[in-house]
Amino acid sequence: MKRLRNGIILFAVCLAAALVAQSRRSYGPGRVWWEAGRGVVFPIQEDYDDADGLVTILSFSGNVNPSGHAFFESLGTNGRACITCHQPSNAMSLAAAALRQRWAETQGRDAVFAAIDGSNCPDLPQNAMASHSLLLTRGLIRIYLPWPSKNPPDFKLEVVRDPTGCNTSPVYGLNSAQPSVSVYRRPRMVANFKYVPQLNLMTDGREPSLESQAITAALVHEEAKDHPTASQLRQIVDFEQQVFVAQSADDRGGLLNERGGPIALGPENLAAGKAPRFSGEVALPASFDLWKNPSAAGVQLNFRASVARGNELFAERCATCHAAGSTRALDIGTTTQPYAREAADLPLFRVTCNADGKVIYTQDPGRALITGKCSDVGAIVMQQLRGLAARAPYFSNGSAATLREVVEFYDRRYAIGYSEQQKQDLVNFLRSL
Repeated sequence: MKRLRNGIILFAVCLAAALVAQSRRSYGPGRVWWEAGRGVVFPIQEDYDDADGLVTILSFSGNVNPSGHAFFESLGTNGRACITCHQPSNAMSLAAAALRQRWAETQGRDAVFAAIDGSNCPDLPQNAMASHSLLLTRGLIRIYLPWPSKNPPDFKLEVVRDPTGCNTSPVYGLNSAQPSVSVYRRPRMVANFKYVPQLNLMTDGREPSLESQAITAALVHEEAKDHPTASQLRQIVDFEQQVFVAQSADDRGGLLNERGGPIALGPENLAAGKAPRFSGEVALPASFDLWKNPSAAGVQLNFRASVARGNELFAERCATCHAAGSTRALDIGTTTQPYAREAADLPLFRVTCNADGKVIYTQDPGRALITGKCSDVGAIVMQQLRGLAARAPYFSNGSAATLREVVEFYDRRYAIGYSEQQKQDLVNFLRSL
């Protein structure tokens, strides 16, 4: 009861903050939420409202019939399908605002809230919102990994703080019959894989291919009793490799994928292979020449000039980590002290390196849970940057509620010294991708 009571207090604080930050838009009404087995054709192209305008989903191979399709049908026992956690209106990911709306519409009975990982821990009362607070406020799914991993760790792992109770649970925790570590992460978008290397997938890089990832998703997140068949895997992978997502309109910038516009923008240019890119298909500076130095004043012209400047800033300051084809795992400090934002609702671990006794405090050991290497503590694989306006919050632990907070974090973390104009230019660039 104490754990639930503390969870309710933390949840109330986090939910209040989330509601203040929530956009004027609803992130899509209930009619656009895709449930497993929904008998509606997945169209060749569809637009959805998001916080800043429209996000567009493009099915490059044409309309897809979801009937009997392994991406859209439940393969397990909890009612979920791949589509459950990769919603089109959320840029093929999940937005926390959409999850709160879905809870209200279904009183928490949607399959996305399944106890296994849609709650803070399966042993909590599943009809209580507080038991799902990390999903509802941060958009986080519980990821539970065996510990020690297959690779003997060269560090000691201790639980310092356990607000969800899962890491110290006698059933699910480190001292259970099957010891595991529970961390909480944002689901990654399933799209634009034509340009994303099929290597080191997931936040910690534990999946070597889309096939491997699909098997794990079915067995773990859908709680399937058997592996997907070869035919089902082919359906899932084929679908994932032909779906493209990008922002297509902005409330201030107008259409972003208009004819003759920057080839970096819009899902059509991505699908056609026209968009120059870094990891996440981010554009090269030259592609925004058309939007530089507007000849007249106006909200749209000023916004577009800001996007062009933001693109140049990104290429200059951020391309090192977001290089084309990058599958590197880096610790930039989003989950590790002293840079991580304090978060009483997330677990905190103390890692002590065997070699030199170095102590690291982290909310998520990241890739180290897979490799067993102390040098990988907090390391996270770089992810895509498309459709950001439709899938807040940001960073693997949902610690940035807005794109402005993302830019502010990098500015503090690396002592960059951005001006106010530069910060806004970067935000405008990111919200256009």
